[in-house]
Amino acid sequence: MKLVVVSAGLSVPSSTRLLADRLAAATGRYTSVDVQVVELRDLAVEIAHNFTSGFPGRALSAALEAVTEADGLIVVTPVFSASYSGLFKSFFDVLDQDALTGRPVLIAATGGSARHSLVLEHALRPLFAYLRAVVVPTAVYAASEDWGAEGLAERIDRAAGELGRLMEGLGSGAGALRRAEVADTAGAADKADASVVVDTDTAAAIAPRSLDGALASADRFTVIPFEQQLAALRP
Repeated sequence: MKLVVVSAGLSVPSSTRLLADRLAAATGRYTSVDVQVVELRDLAVEIAHNFTSGFPGRALSAALEAVTEADGLIVVTPVFSASYSGLFKSFFDVLDQDALTGRPVLIAATGGSARHSLVLEHALRPLFAYLRAVVVPTAVYAASEDWGAEGLAERIDRAAGELGRLMEGLGSGAGALRRAEVADTAGAADKADASVVVDTDTAAAIAPRSLDGALASADRFTVIPFEQQLAALRP
């Protein structure tokens, strides 16, 4: 399965990217994933141009496609002014609003103080609920003092486990849905092809008056749809 990590960190090295990498590695312990990282810092100019021109650049287009085709997402933003960063929000503003429907998403954030941890619940979770994504129950916030302290590793592991199990569950469900859709399509095609060629002389003798119009053909043979044949057999 494809796991896409969206990191909105700005500095190099970035604590936001570090948290994103740890979450992705932990998810890989629960389910087999191919990880692709989208660094929004590298897309900032193209995101701004997309707002003014209405068209994504090559790199932004590839990032949007990766997010759209992902089986699961990890999204991590630094906290600016008690909310997600403008770059983070801008990226999801240019993403199609239906792209994340039903997609499992793990939300996370980094900040200088633990006082900003509620950004996960009052900003990020409502954003992805609006996009109709399936947000895992455990969100992860890492303040400066959390690195190397007890508790962060456990939260990362718990959130990653929830994402991994959700990806597997929704992935198998999506596969079953696709198989059902293929079966329905095949059944509809078989039904559409279930018309038969009937000798009009024979059919005229046994068909009720409801088939008179269908049988009133100048040709020797007439194609009668399957539904019409069933209607003719009803009392």
